[in-house]
Amino acid sequence: MILPLLQSDTLGAALQEVAGAVETASPAVQQPTQMNESLFSMFTMGGPLMWVLLALSILAIYIIGRKWWMIDHASKIDPNFMNDIRDYMNDGKTKSAVTLCRKFDNPVARMIETGIHRMGRPMTDIQSAIENIGNVEVARLEKGLPILATIAGGAPMIGFLGTVMGMVQAFFNMSKAGNNIDITLLSDGIYTAMLTTVGGLIVGIIAYFGYNWLTSKVSNLVYKMESSSLEFIDIVLNEPGEE
Repeated sequence: MILPLLQSDTLGAALQEVAGAVETASPAVQQPTQMNESLFSMFTMGGPLMWVLLALSILAIYIIGRKWWMIDHASKIDPNFMNDIRDYMNDGKTKSAVTLCRKFDNPVARMIETGIHRMGRPMTDIQSAIENIGNVEVARLEKGLPILATIAGGAPMIGFLGTVMGMVQAFFNMSKAGNNIDITLLSDGIYTAMLTTVGGLIVGIIAYFGYNWLTSKVSNLVYKMESSSLEFIDIVLNEPGEE
């Protein structure tokens, strides 16, 4: 009879220990749900540099959207445009060719219109005028892209700065605590370090891919402009008549 009683007491004590362990572990189980806070709360945990990264992200998205619209609008060229110009020029209808150019708001049309106005001058003057207009148009399309490239390189560096500041804050809290070091003393610094790193990388990736995408679109447009200018020079070399 003594042995069963001892066994029951031992079993009861074991069950109490398990229950206590479960109660102790329950806050740890609930801890992940406490991290599911709003994005704004996590944003503020990253410190003041997160506002800098937010401003850079808004600027990057604005530049990407605006330059995409400009380049896409400039790239819309009528496939029959140069054929119509050739027909007008061969028929001596220079005024009709100028009117056609003014119907289209794109770099190619402005280049061709400039070349038509230089008709009768030496070929070098016509080529220089077309090239100058082309350079101005390309510079206008590329305006703002250096800022995007700067954001692509600078945002991760700002994130890394936040990481260093967060670690400095964590070690400062540890030094002030002395021997009473608690993990909660490190939480603020670790949050700052990790969140700024993530934020800087996200902004940098968006700006980097946006910059390269827009640069490729500008390169494609420059190719179209050069092709159209060479075709116009070929038309001029055929000595069209004048209206």
